[in-house]
Amino acid sequence: MSEDSAPRSNRFSRRGLLAAAGAIGAVSAVSACDSSKDTADSSASGGSGGVYYWLSHGTPGDPIWVIANNGATQAGKDLKADVRTSFFSNDVAKQKEAFTSAIAAKPAGIATSAPQPKVLDDLIAQATKAGIPVITFNSDTPTSNRLAYVGADLQLAGVTWANYLVDNDLVKSGDKVWLPVEAAGATYQVLETTGIKSVFSKHSITVDVFQAGSDPAQSLSAMQDYLTANKSSVAAVIGLGDLVMGNIQKAFTAAGIAPGKTPVVGWGNTKDTATAVKAGYVQAALWQYPDSQGYLPIALLKMLKDGLGAGYDIATTALYTKDNVDDYARFLK
Repeated sequence: MSEDSAPRSNRFSRRGLLAAAGAIGAVSAVSACDSSKDTADSSASGGSGGVYYWLSHGTPGDPIWVIANNGATQAGKDLKADVRTSFFSNDVAKQKEAFTSAIAAKPAGIATSAPQPKVLDDLIAQATKAGIPVITFNSDTPTSNRLAYVGADLQLAGVTWANYLVDNDLVKSGDKVWLPVEAAGATYQVLETTGIKSVFSKHSITVDVFQAGSDPAQSLSAMQDYLTANKSSVAAVIGLGDLVMGNIQKAFTAAGIAPGKTPVVGWGNTKDTATAVKAGYVQAALWQYPDSQGYLPIALLKMLKDGLGAGYDIATTALYTKDNVDDYARFLK
């Protein structure tokens, strides 16, 4: 694999940051809220650690978001803070409405993922003007006034996947690579595809972005139908989201595609994908430490509340293959 295809390593260890955040935690009782709804949901009154809103564009049943939500909830417990988590299932209007409500509540900080490029920039500016720090996670909006980002460099993720296929001679000039995704047009799809195209354009390789949807059953059905009709023209697959990657083994089996026949790379934050790696259906997957994407934004916001500096980004990615899949599969249930 070429040098520029290697994923960025974490510049700060989670253990070190947690120790620092834990040391500044207050000692009064904690109330941490775990919302399973698609709209903002408030918890009980906050502890001495402050009130924080954690807003995700994802769906509450998506495995990566289950892990991330658990991380945010654990941060509330560890830091004696009131963490209010919400999911919006890629509904931009609902997320913006919840963000506006969060600003009005004057919390100690807001952590949010970006559902689409720049759509939250004005609200982040409003929060900043009101003295409320904002940290993004999972999908960034670097054009905004956010103070830090916790998550993968999504464009670099695309570069990593594309280079893996090219460097391992799994694709060639003239090939078409299929890019299934839950939500076409979402920030993660746009950035990841930009990275992929930056590599493939040099090799005359084309891509086909395919919206499979966010409903598990419907996305699996859509992927099966596409592969059944187009498997002969698909040279490789890059799954741009965890739901679609979790569908790979089932969709390939239904379409009659043997493991290893069509190379697959993409995200690897679910047990289904880890299993597919072991079985040979997926050649390489990126782990993005979803628990850290839940926990660390709250830890950073708590540090800011207590007068400590926290204006740096934290990269959370690691590539795994069949050789080291067990190092990551142990975190998945």
